[in-house]
Amino acid sequence: MKRTVYIFLSLQITIVLLVFGRSNPIVASEADLVLYNGKIITVDSDFSIRQAMVVKDGHILRVGDNKDILRFKADKTEVLNLDGKTVMPGFIDSHVHATGACMTEFDHPIPQMDSIEDVTSYIRKRADALEDGQWIILQQVFITRLREQRYPTKKELDPAAPKNPVVFRTGPDASLNTLALRLSNIDRDFSVTDGGPGYIEKDPETGEPTGIIRGCNRYIKSRSSGAKPTEDDRYRRLLELFKSYNSVGITGICDGSASQSNLSLYQKMLDKRDLTVRVSAQYHIGTIGALDEIQKRIRKVAENPLCKGGPMLRVIGIKTFLDGGMLTGSAYMVKPWGISKIYAIDDPDYRGVLFIPKKRLLPIVRTATECGLQFTAHSVGDGAVQTLLEVYEELSKTMPIRRMRHCITHSNFMSPESIQKAIDLKVIPLIQPAWLYLDTRTLVKHFGYERLRYFQPLRSIIEAGGIAAGGSDHMQKIGSLRSINPYDPFLGMWITVTRQAKWYDGQLHPEEAISREQAIRFYTINCARALVQDKFVGSLEKDKLADFIVIDTDLLTCPAEAIRKTQVLRTYLNGKLVYKR
Repeated sequence: MKRTVYIFLSLQITIVLLVFGRSNPIVASEADLVLYNGKIITVDSDFSIRQAMVVKDGHILRVGDNKDILRFKADKTEVLNLDGKTVMPGFIDSHVHATGACMTEFDHPIPQMDSIEDVTSYIRKRADALEDGQWIILQQVFITRLREQRYPTKKELDPAAPKNPVVFRTGPDASLNTLALRLSNIDRDFSVTDGGPGYIEKDPETGEPTGIIRGCNRYIKSRSSGAKPTEDDRYRRLLELFKSYNSVGITGICDGSASQSNLSLYQKMLDKRDLTVRVSAQYHIGTIGALDEIQKRIRKVAENPLCKGGPMLRVIGIKTFLDGGMLTGSAYMVKPWGISKIYAIDDPDYRGVLFIPKKRLLPIVRTATECGLQFTAHSVGDGAVQTLLEVYEELSKTMPIRRMRHCITHSNFMSPESIQKAIDLKVIPLIQPAWLYLDTRTLVKHFGYERLRYFQPLRSIIEAGGIAAGGSDHMQKIGSLRSINPYDPFLGMWITVTRQAKWYDGQLHPEEAISREQAIRFYTINCARALVQDKFVGSLEKDKLADFIVIDTDLLTCPAEAIRKTQVLRTYLNGKLVYKR
């Protein structure tokens, strides 16, 4: 009997030592990295704050207090004393154009342009550098961000490059010089004949093209005059951009207009273990042409093996373009835009351009949903947002729309009705605060303050029980603050918290400002949910992948202005250090 009791007690003591003892070989062997003595913002459902975290094999084993976590330390464990610094999940950008953005300065640097004189000066320099007849193409220098707040005219473009065709293109719209119009066969008799959207503006007195074309850039017969990059060039530039993303804490992105060539490049990087951000892809499908052909293309996307890809690279859905842009004067609005010198609008009934009629959009979204693909569309104006939501609502009567995590890309102009409908349908707006920061001055001047009441209405969405996901719409250049649409998430968070803008006094409807906690969710777990990644990332919780950053600022307590100045000290992906300041 005594021997039995002795054996039992010995076993109990051994178990206690194995579970709690410092010499526990099982516990000790499980730690690759231990971080302690910090402020770890977990972004779990309770928004818990912890002191320490342990990582093994790319996953989070546990978060807790110092005493609890330090017992996981073993001889080969890397140990990081945070000295009170903040740790949080890696940022996710829900809308970028990475493969194009990284190549915009491959041929030559493109300076910051804040005025039409900056634009024409750049064009003159390009004309001097090029041979006569070579095209000069300047893209995404938005008129809302020029001091003059208007397009450069044909009369301004012509003398800057009289022997070169010039295209000043901003999204679906453009301003062309005389030579570019002639070479593109755009004259007073021009009309759209391919069944697609768009028109050209004409001088009301002469009937001649003014040079401004709306929604029909496909008719411009431009050719690149720059150096031709190789595949190695594209690979190298994209790698450089991804390292820049890491430097501001970005560990995941969504390619908001993916193609097969983009996917092949990402796959190559993944195969070579060079991919330092997770990539979710929304595959772009053009919507001009026979409807049955469009549906075939959607079904073909659903057969792509990457639709079953892992958390590093996966095709999640379909992306189309439903309207134009607010930066170019072609977003589709519920009410007319109004006469505008800024946007060169002289039709009092003009409401923008709707690229896909609702009747045609319905079977496109239905096909994507049948294929199990998320759907989203570039929808800037409140008219476009309303149209897309009405399609989702109609389909929800017979299809599981609420389980699909369908999105609205941009969703800048909303209304109380569209907010509630999006929440009811569990649709996720993908919103880019940089537009508020860079374009409020022009938007208020054109639309007036009150019409912007529900411009990027984040607080209304969140407080009504919905979610919105943050991003940048990064289009051009490498550099988090010099890029066309800056991709620094700290600037984005500062914008959502303050609703302040460049060249604009005061705040744009501060009643839509969100809290710091909400701003952090906006760039982490909300994005993970939108990109169907929340099972893996978006918060620092047991068993999730160890994507996290160490920063030099306490975002929850610092002065508001300090948010935008925050620096990333370390960025980890899968528990591996991918950036260190």
